[in-house]
Order: sequence, then C-alpha cells, then structure tokens
Amino acid sequence: MSTARRLFIIQLIPVAGGGLFAGRAWSQAMVDEKDPQATALGYVADAAKVDKAKYPKFAAGQACASCALFQAKAGAAAGPCPLFPAKQVAAKGWCSAYAKKP
Repeated sequence: MSTARRLFIIQLIPVAGGGLFAGRAWSQAMVDEKDPQATALGYVADAAKVDKAKYPKFAAGQACASCALFQAKAGAAAGPCPLFPAKQVAAKGWCSAYAKKP
C-alpha cells in the first residue's frame, strides 16, 4: 500500500465517523404531545395552545426557544431538550419546566 493511500484512509476514518454521528443527531424524532413524559410536563408543540387555566405560570412569549434547557442553535425550528432524551422539541413549544435563559 502506498504512503499516499494510507494517509488518505487514515484521514477518511474520522470524517466518516463524524458523518455517522451527525446523521444520528439529525434523525431524532419529535416529542409527541401524547408521550407520557410530555403529558406530565404539559408539553405542547405550539405555546399558543397552552391551557392557561391549568398552567397559570405560563406567560406570553415563553417558548422552548427561549428556555435554558433548549439545546439548539438560535433560529432552529427544533432541538434537543434534556427532559426528553433522544427526542427533539419544537422551538415554538412549551412545557411546565420552562426556565428563562439567563
């Protein structure tokens, strides 16, 4: 095996591994509002649909995108939340664990 070929293969391995990891992150399913954890936290995919009688601490303008637990880049439509492992929440969503970003 030539040196150039070995070097190419050695450089290719981390790139291929990174692609597999990124593919797994992108394939995460969205949280279903009927999921037991989501139901327990009062999660809704659209904060405009929060039952204000049931969740009096909800305030207009609160959404997952402005929550300290939301782990996506600014402007993302959805992202991971540690409350829902291996799933994504909608940026426009809301749950009772909302904590404003500092």
